[in-house]
Amino acid sequence: MIDFATLGLFLLAVLALFLSPGPNMAFVLAHGVAQGPRGGFAAAIGISAADLVHTLCAATGITALVAAWAPAFDLLRYAGALYLLWLAAKAWREGGAVMAGATSPAPFARIVRQAWLNNLVNPKALLFFMLFLPQFVDPARGHVTWQLVLLGGVLSLAALAFNTLLGAFSGQVGRWLQRRPGAARLQHRLLAVAMLGLALRLLMLDRPAPR
Repeated sequence: MIDFATLGLFLLAVLALFLSPGPNMAFVLAHGVAQGPRGGFAAAIGISAADLVHTLCAATGITALVAAWAPAFDLLRYAGALYLLWLAAKAWREGGAVMAGATSPAPFARIVRQAWLNNLVNPKALLFFMLFLPQFVDPARGHVTWQLVLLGGVLSLAALAFNTLLGAFSGQVGRWLQRRPGAARLQHRLLAVAMLGLALRLLMLDRPAPR
């Protein structure tokens, strides 16, 4: 099994990754502001659930097989960008519906599903689980598959805790905005802009150079 020193180093590395701005952070912040702490927590659950799926794929070798296929990175990138563009258009329309008083908070399960899909089709997540996790695996300490599962599970729990706190913070900002006239429309428009920015970021992401 993994020793505590390696696990501690892994958690420090994971925390550093969490603190660097990226698609997941932007997704949690945007939904926290737009939907309150509830929206941020839903996004945190979806992201962690997708991390578990990535973990299982990495542990069973599926991630390596996908990464070995040259067009996989581009397919994931374009699928993710199209999904985010659809979310941006939907949020923008909902912002217009606020003006007519015809909108309601997004269902919790829908935000979870959106966050799950957003993280699942993120090509950077594929690279992360393909290149980052194996660095903390020591074949001399037991079955490699179970070490990957353990590390992925720890990462998923850490992501849930971090993103829940982040969602609570951004949710408080969202509640503050809700007390201001016209803030609901602004929140949806900010969410749309955030999703559009994430889509553009995915489209401009460079394919990793072959090793």
